[in-house]
Amino acid sequence: MRKALIAALGVVLAGPALATGIDIEVAGEANGTVSIDLFEDVAPAHVAQITALAKDGAYDGVVFHRVMDGFMAQTGDVRFGREGDTSGRAGMGGSDLPDLKAEFSDLPFDRGVVGMARSQSPDSANSQFFIMFEPGHFLNGQYTVIGKVTAGMEVVDAIKRGQGQSGAVPGKPDVMTSVTVTE
Repeated sequence: MRKALIAALGVVLAGPALATGIDIEVAGEANGTVSIDLFEDVAPAHVAQITALAKDGAYDGVVFHRVMDGFMAQTGDVRFGREGDTSGRAGMGGSDLPDLKAEFSDLPFDRGVVGMARSQSPDSANSQFFIMFEPGHFLNGQYTVIGKVTAGMEVVDAIKRGQGQSGAVPGKPDVMTSVTVTE
């Protein structure tokens, strides 16, 4: 992960033009590609961290561990969210990179918007992110917006749903088989 940290710092120092988006290959109940435009000008540190992790292959094989119908699909736990991990801790981890200071904006959490997941602390986002199925304006100004789905929303809509209030996905969750940075 040291390589990813160096890459993240390089992206932040070099400026926002280095990464424009990510493509996520999804397999499971949903199959296909989700393309996301990243908002470097809105959340430069978050975008730098996401792209560094993607370039390092950290997201490959990570499941959608929390999926709530009518709300969002969450993924990105590179520590505990790997396909086949049976620890039951998916969603509790991050990466070896440092947590990030919030980069809140006035962009609304509409359908297809991508935000960073975090704990109670606004400055605790690390590697996990979520994609909105429907508007969730109660999140506005509380979570960092990092991008928006530009293609493949039908793939997002097909992601296997979780159960209960936590949205935990039973059985075999859908997985990000590969995440690549588009420049």
